[in-house]
Amino acid sequence: MFSGQFVTKRRPSETIDPGTRVRPVDLASRSSARSAAVATALFCVLGAAGCASPQQRIDSIAAAAGFQRTLVQGGSFRHAVYSGVASKSNQSTLRVYIEGDGSPYRGRYVVTPDPTPRQPVMLRLMSLDPTPAVYVGRPCYFGLADEAPCEPLDWTLGRFSEEIVASMAVVIRGLAQEADADEILLIGHSGGGAMAVLLARRMPEVTHVVTLAGLLDTDAWAVEHAYTPLRYSLNPVEGGELPRSITQSHFAAADDTNVPPGLIQRAAQRLGAGTVIVLPQVSHSKGWGQHWPAILAGQ
Repeated sequence: MFSGQFVTKRRPSETIDPGTRVRPVDLASRSSARSAAVATALFCVLGAAGCASPQQRIDSIAAAAGFQRTLVQGGSFRHAVYSGVASKSNQSTLRVYIEGDGSPYRGRYVVTPDPTPRQPVMLRLMSLDPTPAVYVGRPCYFGLADEAPCEPLDWTLGRFSEEIVASMAVVIRGLAQEADADEILLIGHSGGGAMAVLLARRMPEVTHVVTLAGLLDTDAWAVEHAYTPLRYSLNPVEGGELPRSITQSHFAAADDTNVPPGLIQRAAQRLGAGTVIVLPQVSHSKGWGQHWPAILAGQ
């Protein structure tokens, strides 16, 4: 993905700022990042009538589905949460949808100032789910990238850091308690699948993990694409098999070139899962909706 250096207040590492092309000898500037964001906004105002920000698209999809947005404090971060049901329900299991990595980069080398997904796969799938469910945003996504302590590391090389996973766990555990749910089913797409596995390792309330095109082995994925390793992140496969008490369902897309089925199958074996189901006529981000009702029926 990129080879530049990061500067961070919260952990010793190297640094990169959004909006600037980064090469090994470059140091990006925050002013350049802001200039890029302003230029994009100006283009939308002056020339593109249909131009909407990722967050505006998210809010539009959520409103159409009847979901409400709230901000919830996790550990170090605030999280955007979308839900279409009351906090109390008669369901003993709470379904939690976790989105993928969104848009951390523009192209291969340019870090975006806002990683909010342009194609929210999980939000659309949750709109097809008739049972109580919540969509939990990852830190710094959904309009929160400028909030402290967010920095570009949190959606690039450190997107699965201990601090981020711990903050997600705080939010999800609190939502389950509010819903009087004894069990949690985690559903994640792509990087959201990585997050689901990492959360399952530390949350005994989790009884089911469902991943779609799950990024289950970040090291192997980086090698597959010749990306910089996510060296400030946890790798979901490290730690061996998940507890036997957790039911795993892993789905791959036959036409996926981002997280190919073979990559998922090898990682799933290390996690102690059974057969990975490869779905036809599905790519990394498209085609999941046609299979979703059947997948839900099997959970």
